[in-house]
Amino acid sequence: MLTLDASIELDTDAGSRPRAIVIGSGFGGLAAAIRLGARGYQVTVLERLEQPGGRARVHRQDGFTFDAGPTIVTAPFLFEELWALCGRRLEDDVHLVPMRPYYRIRFADGATFDYSGDEAAMRAEVARFSPDDVPGYERFMARSEAIFRVGFEKLGHVPFSSISDMLRILPDLVRLGGHRSVYDVVASHIRDERLRTIFSFHPLLIGGSPFRASAIYCLIAFLERRWGVHFAMGGTGRLVDGLVDLIRGQGGAVRCDAEVERIVVEGGAATGVVLRGGAHLPAEIVVSNADSAHTYTQLLPGAARRRWSARRVARASSSMGLFVWYFGTRRKYPDVAHHTILMGPRYRALIDDIFRTKRLSADFSLYLHRPTETDPMLAPPGCDAFYVLSPVPNLAGGQDWAACAEPYRQAIELALSESVLPGLSESLVTSRVTTPQDFADDFLSFRGSGFGLEPVLTQSAWFRPHNASEDVRNLFLVGAGTHPGAGLPGVLSSAKVLDRVVPDARVVARTS
Repeated sequence: MLTLDASIELDTDAGSRPRAIVIGSGFGGLAAAIRLGARGYQVTVLERLEQPGGRARVHRQDGFTFDAGPTIVTAPFLFEELWALCGRRLEDDVHLVPMRPYYRIRFADGATFDYSGDEAAMRAEVARFSPDDVPGYERFMARSEAIFRVGFEKLGHVPFSSISDMLRILPDLVRLGGHRSVYDVVASHIRDERLRTIFSFHPLLIGGSPFRASAIYCLIAFLERRWGVHFAMGGTGRLVDGLVDLIRGQGGAVRCDAEVERIVVEGGAATGVVLRGGAHLPAEIVVSNADSAHTYTQLLPGAARRRWSARRVARASSSMGLFVWYFGTRRKYPDVAHHTILMGPRYRALIDDIFRTKRLSADFSLYLHRPTETDPMLAPPGCDAFYVLSPVPNLAGGQDWAACAEPYRQAIELALSESVLPGLSESLVTSRVTTPQDFADDFLSFRGSGFGLEPVLTQSAWFRPHNASEDVRNLFLVGAGTHPGAGLPGVLSSAKVLDRVVPDARVVARTS
């Protein structure tokens, strides 16, 4: 892991290069820093925690390495672009391994479905569950591709700065069913309820309910087929380290233990930041990779907030919360796939508990990550490293996670012991948990949500906080809480949008 200078002094030998400050070092912030550095800015990334990565930080404990957040890499070309901007090749620094299958989906009755990018294998898997649904599956994938061609290829990297931008794509949105939910579109093609579950769960990967998320997010199914699902050897933290190294190679800096207390606004424009402790760092532009709700309600003075007032933020719908248990075992479980999704006995009702009533249910669906199936070096010899994630209500549900975290973890442990990890309790050697309260405390995430704003149509594209702030000039936003949304392709694309909305450094230098 990179050892980073925790000092907060900006580079004073940058000559006439305009200064850019990036608040937060999640994937969106690191990608933004590289893109700005490639365009001539002197960039400093400020991270309040002790290591870079944001939600993609790494936990190292008792000889085990756990990726704290993202574990699935799709659209790797977005990373390749960042390395190319620095005259380097991604494959020289990070080894991405394609997953086969992408996921193994296991239902409560023990039935399994291997979800992959192999078209023939997928038709065979669908036929095992419901032969009559094979034509409907193929029609759904054709629909997913059509949505992908518009929603990702045409719109994923462009800004939505005005209502006219939204009106321009409205005919495509209507034609592609963007006003419907992901589940509705899947159900219009597929009849078997288990297959409907398999092909509609993707919004959960970006914090949304399959029954509320816009059908635009059906594009994820084809996006995965187009570029595959990959794992970074050494863990996702290797990508973080690689990006930090690129920034430093450009002459930029990543400062940890540097918390931004407020963004300085003068004459309606961002002119720098003040750190906790009082240090003032001037800059020509400021990019926030912090939670968008936190940016507008906590980092900006009240007088600077117009569209994104505290009241509007409070009315917005936040994504779900996440309960994550990281654990290591003294034995290996060779029959468990790298990515396993364990569906609980309820689907729609459980999702309703999480998103609508915000009740912590006794049952759950789980995502189980076993990276040592691909990279044994992430655990001591003969051991396995795991990460199990349960979607839960965000903090608006009122749960006291200090009291309920351990009973909830124990319930998950029992469920895993009785299904895919027999003898788990006797095999545990290390353990730690993350709750929605930790998301609020560590990442300053509004309501402790895992992915910022919920991905519904009325909070997508122009309706999300814009990449170029509507309220403050020279302030820009990247990450899950802005356009185009959560997930690695989304946050990396949000940084790509900056190429369209941030002026070239030479222009800024001439006008400064």
